[in-house]
Amino acid sequence: MKNFKKHILYQEDIHNILNTIDTDELSGKTFLVTGATGMVGVMLIDVLMKIPLTKVIAVGRNKERAQVRLGEYYAKSNFSFIEQDVQVPFPEDLKVDYIIPLASNTHPLAYSQFPIETMLINIEGARNALDLAVSCNASVIYPSSVEVYGNSIDGCFFSENYNGRLNLENSRACYSESKRTCEALCQSYKSERNVKVKIARLCRIFGPTMLLSDTKASSQFILKAIANEDIVLKSEGIQFFSYTYVADAVIGLLTILLKGEIGVPYNVSSEKTNIHLKDFAALCAEENGKRIIFDLPSDTEKKGFSIAMTAILDNNKIKTIGFEPRYEMRDAIHRTIEILK
Repeated sequence: MKNFKKHILYQEDIHNILNTIDTDELSGKTFLVTGATGMVGVMLIDVLMKIPLTKVIAVGRNKERAQVRLGEYYAKSNFSFIEQDVQVPFPEDLKVDYIIPLASNTHPLAYSQFPIETMLINIEGARNALDLAVSCNASVIYPSSVEVYGNSIDGCFFSENYNGRLNLENSRACYSESKRTCEALCQSYKSERNVKVKIARLCRIFGPTMLLSDTKASSQFILKAIANEDIVLKSEGIQFFSYTYVADAVIGLLTILLKGEIGVPYNVSSEKTNIHLKDFAALCAEENGKRIIFDLPSDTEKKGFSIAMTAILDNNKIKTIGFEPRYEMRDAIHRTIEILK
């Protein structure tokens, strides 16, 4: 798995991102990225490190994982790694232009087993990122989530002016409610301390930079396909969700960074990759000619599951600032599996 970045399809993804954004605007800037070893963090850093004169400060809790995921950059003068929990304030002498606080528990098993930690990582991580922005006059690109909307009413799509419909009676609320709180923190810091903050509401993301420990349904489908095993579906699979290939998600984040308005949330999604869960599973099974097996989830697993049956993000607003998703679902799943194989 260490060498997946050398795969021709992964290098093509990086090339596609660089050709989509205005890299001249980012040249010479310094980025601080928390959650640096996560799915989005790794690809984002791979892109930033190819932009001339750009510096990256990567932040993560596990230096061994960082060595595996980002080790090729350790010898470079424009890269540094800070081993730190995001709940700890950043050093006061840090000077950066952009802060992208990606650190978060983002998979169902964590929601059910560590709901307190999930909430505090999100809230304290956002607070410390915003405090650093105050001290060095940096801009913050805050990665929020489709989870802030909760469950859909009558299958409607979520636009940015929808205020959400959530269930507080399960442990999964730790993630959705803390993300809502973080958005409120962003708006508060903008209002009270003039922080330049922009908000990206990301949908469910998949791709070759996923961690093997990821317990999301889509990640489990992909791992089964890589192992050449039948795909296990722990529901009827009729849920209809927005998914985004990680390369499109990075393009969305950088589009918001470059062209988004301060204090404005933007949905990051692709109409090309909206799909029912059972159809996602079927595409993974097709890769190896395998079957879908329906299996009842355990009580622990169920605690972390989303109650949403329809969660589709309307992406019209982000399209007005130049975002155009690139990848079709079948191609994105194929690329993910081939790169990770």
